[in-house]
Amino acid sequence: MKLRAFSKNSLVRFFLPGVLVLTLGFTTAGSAVAGVTPAAKPGNGPPADAGQLRPEKTPKPPKPVPQPDGEVEVEDPGSALAAAATQPAAGAEKVALRSLIIALDENDFGVDTWSSLLDRVGAPYDVLLAKNEPLTADQLVTSDGTGRYQAILLTNNSLLYQDGSGNFLSAFDADEWNALWQYERDYAIRQVSLYTGYGTFPEDYCLRPGSEGGVGNTPINASLTSTGLALFDRLKVGVKIPISLSYVYYSAIEPNCGARPILTSGSDVLGVLSTSADGRERAALTFTSNQWLPQSYLLTYGLFRWATRGVFAGEQRHYLEVDVDDWFTSTDHLLADGTYASKEFRMSGPDAYNAYRAQNSLRSKHPLAKQFTLNVAYNGEGINSRARSQCSTLLTPDSLTSYSRCLRNQFRWINHTLTHPKMNFTPYAENVHEIKENLRVGRNIQLTVPTPVLKTGEYSGLGVYHPDVNNDIDPPTDHGLMASNAELLRAAKDTGVKYLHGNMSFGSHQPACFNCGIYHPMEPSLLIVPDWPTNVAYHVTTPAEETTFYNSYYGPNGKFPYWGHNLNYGEILDWESDIALQHVMSGSAYSHTFHQGNLRQYSSGKNLTFDWVNAVAAKYSNYYRVPMLTPKWTDLAGYVANRNAHFDTDADMVWDRATNTLVASSDSGGKVFLTGVRAPGYSTYGAESISLVSLTGGVPAVLTPTPWSGP
Repeated sequence: MKLRAFSKNSLVRFFLPGVLVLTLGFTTAGSAVAGVTPAAKPGNGPPADAGQLRPEKTPKPPKPVPQPDGEVEVEDPGSALAAAATQPAAGAEKVALRSLIIALDENDFGVDTWSSLLDRVGAPYDVLLAKNEPLTADQLVTSDGTGRYQAILLTNNSLLYQDGSGNFLSAFDADEWNALWQYERDYAIRQVSLYTGYGTFPEDYCLRPGSEGGVGNTPINASLTSTGLALFDRLKVGVKIPISLSYVYYSAIEPNCGARPILTSGSDVLGVLSTSADGRERAALTFTSNQWLPQSYLLTYGLFRWATRGVFAGEQRHYLEVDVDDWFTSTDHLLADGTYASKEFRMSGPDAYNAYRAQNSLRSKHPLAKQFTLNVAYNGEGINSRARSQCSTLLTPDSLTSYSRCLRNQFRWINHTLTHPKMNFTPYAENVHEIKENLRVGRNIQLTVPTPVLKTGEYSGLGVYHPDVNNDIDPPTDHGLMASNAELLRAAKDTGVKYLHGNMSFGSHQPACFNCGIYHPMEPSLLIVPDWPTNVAYHVTTPAEETTFYNSYYGPNGKFPYWGHNLNYGEILDWESDIALQHVMSGSAYSHTFHQGNLRQYSSGKNLTFDWVNAVAAKYSNYYRVPMLTPKWTDLAGYVANRNAHFDTDADMVWDRATNTLVASSDSGGKVFLTGVRAPGYSTYGAESISLVSLTGGVPAVLTPTPWSGP
């Protein structure tokens, strides 16, 4: 059995080396493709890369009905023989908080679909590749009678493959199917099949033939039944599930067969809950899904939660964080004709007030974003301390300082250094001055600025820079964190910094586990928490300017040609908000980076930043009824640190469902997130209770779960 360990080495499958890989096909403008890395401010990260990852249309898998020559005979799980084969094991109410993914082989599309979800949640799991690995009863039950798995996650219901003679064979023989079913029956383990065809092999899900066929880029919209809405209770009433790039069995349910539809398209059934004749509970979808598709984000978490009865290790919530960099300073200004303005751009006080009003409007228009608050990364050299606190341009030496003082409690402030230097080789004394003086001048105008958080200019000092210190045009080189500026790290530690912003464009800044950070190898007291870049360039202030920039990079004649035509602003916004929506749906807590020029009020009440934020919030609100969270940056970084601890903790967790007690233990101690548990300090998200439980080495923690009462 191949182990996918519950550890910090469980890889997040969102990245190719050095390239942001963020794919979704929410729109019909081309196939679902990878996102692109951010606009390159001179010296501010690499230009967009042409590397892409495409979720290619999944080929039609073998129809899950064997040919006669390949027939595999298994016991009818509802027969008296199968039901009486073995008496339930002693202690059959005890199960470990761990899942088993069963797939055909390593090329099975469902492996990554399931494992990417569990990696994001932080749930432990194993993978059994059935074509080459046997399944025996002792792999399912420990020597003391504890069930090893609380959920069985099949990539497809029949595990069929074609042999050299063209026959369809099941990767499981009769003994293996029966061993699996007996385990599910004895331990009341729920099973989910990600892709399921109609028919009765190897068991009957009550699905009967309808039609079948492939779906391309243009999705079909499926609806949740009342049972489906209870199962997927994070999704809004009336939600439409877009299913694309898939092979679909449009099925019917056999009457009086103990099945309930959960997902339909017109009169066709695309998902079902069913109970076998011997009492086993099963969920099944009738279409293929790879891990990059919208349907996977919308459905796999709910199916996993159903399979575990809502009690599992790990957690998933949705976040929307935005940083606006370079407040108080000025930056280059690209004009719509592709030339640069003779004067750099600096936002005004009224621009700041418009951002405040746009933030309030967003909260009102999209209640699921009611927590949303901008993070402002400021450079204090542009502060005019003589400007009094007022939301007015009247008699002030600097309107931006006056408005910022007036609105200081409406935004969250981040230390971005005093003068925004590149800190790749700066000496200790200069680094200390940049950090401490920026805090001083910000607090001097009553800004609340957390000492532990530092965002260096252009993410500098963390091992990514061009070998030529005077080259601000070409992409920098990722030399790795060991090439960081040791004097910056020492200065950060000595001034009370705990968290440094990183950039997900750089391979060395990408953590090994989802929503984790990286403890700096040269200074482990500092945790690098990466940001998501965006393609709203640092030096544009209007839709026309952004369109010029974007097409100069990704248009057919751009530096990194991708699109077959130059996009207009609406198309750009649609695509970029799709990429961000994937981050939100995945549960990523990382912030998205914009710049002060993006807050220019280019039209009444309009700016580029909130065009993007509103587009993301609107799309999210089309699907969900649980909120998007926007914690303070210190809280966000603390959460990231706890995710590191969660993945680093080697814990045994066993749920005794007879006594409804959960015993968690770790020889070395640590912290684990648990969903469906109300330990001291627990929080709620939707209908779920989420606890962070601290474990003392060698001392079991006894907890009381709150199982989900879903369908």
